[in-house]
Amino acid sequence: MNDFRQTQEDIVEEFSVFDDWLDRYNYLIELGNDLPAIDPQFRTSEYLINGCQSRVWLHADLVEGRLKFDADSDAIIVKGIVALLVKLMNNRTPAEILENDLFFIDGIGLRQNLSPTRSNGLLAMVKKMRLYALAYQAKENQNK
Repeated sequence: MNDFRQTQEDIVEEFSVFDDWLDRYNYLIELGNDLPAIDPQFRTSEYLINGCQSRVWLHADLVEGRLKFDADSDAIIVKGIVALLVKLMNNRTPAEILENDLFFIDGIGLRQNLSPTRSNGLLAMVKKMRLYALAYQAKENQNK
């Protein structure tokens, strides 16, 4: 089993200990609180994700062939959601991000328990992270 898949299974297991969504939301808030602070230079409109009702900033850099993500949000639950995505996708190769499905979202019941606007925001975050991966993969291939 690949590490990307294992990390998702670990996330599903982490959430399985909570019986109701109030506890799961509280856990998401904790994850958001643990997200490292984003550098202020990335808290600009250039790094805002379109499609999110809340403000979400996302920056990625390629370091030694692996993507490093920095993220933040002005909404506590959304910050927890982006923290989950960073937990999964940080320090991965572009190919890993592009070639793997994100089954944990349905595995923890996240999509079903978000409002339509938050669900759209989640999809926008995933799309932006994949676009970063695609751009860096293309750049890597160009430099070969």
